[in-house]
Amino acid sequence: MSKKTNKLMSTFEREMQDPKFAKAYQEEYRELALSELLLALMDEDDKSVRQLAKEAGVSANAIQNIRSGKSEDMHLKNFVGIVSALGYNIVLEKDGQRIPFSPSPS
Repeated sequence: MSKKTNKLMSTFEREMQDPKFAKAYQEEYRELALSELLLALMDEDDKSVRQLAKEAGVSANAIQNIRSGKSEDMHLKNFVGIVSALGYNIVLEKDGQRIPFSPSPS
């Protein structure tokens, strides 16, 4: 008598086996994660949409679109401006090596 070793999968696990579903899920999750991160950073610094937009050099609409998850493609310049306006730096990391990202020469 052989034992069945098939694990019951959740609906999510079954859906994630479909490459199209998995790709769409990952894209939506990245947008949500960015939106949640921006909300948390703005809350931490007690910055309004208008204040952050002015400091980052982007429109208030651009900030609002990111916050609501409606921003489908953000320019690197805008992302760097927003991050900088919130007091953060971007660091590239690979295999334990960290390289600060500076979009313009210091």
